[in-house]
Amino acid sequence: MNTIKLATAAFTLAALTSGIAMAQNAPAAKTAVEKCYGVSMAGQNDCKAGEGTTCAGTAKMDYQGNAWKNVPAGTCTSIKTPKGMGSLNAI
Repeated sequence: MNTIKLATAAFTLAALTSGIAMAQNAPAAKTAVEKCYGVSMAGQNDCKAGEGTTCAGTAKMDYQGNAWKNVPAGTCTSIKTPKGMGSLNAI
């Protein structure tokens, strides 16, 4: 009788442990993003900030039209800034 209880407890523990291990190894769901021009603050763009700049973090002014920031997909054109709405193309 004790052997059956011990075997059941061991099996249950092994099943729980493997379930936890599998959950930790599952890849996290990636959120889709899109490039949105004209919405980043100076120095906070993700890339492409025009002539004289190298890439990420090089926008010279707030809401620079040729600098983009990654935003959740489908939200860019609804982002309102003091200079207008976000754009999917360089402004």
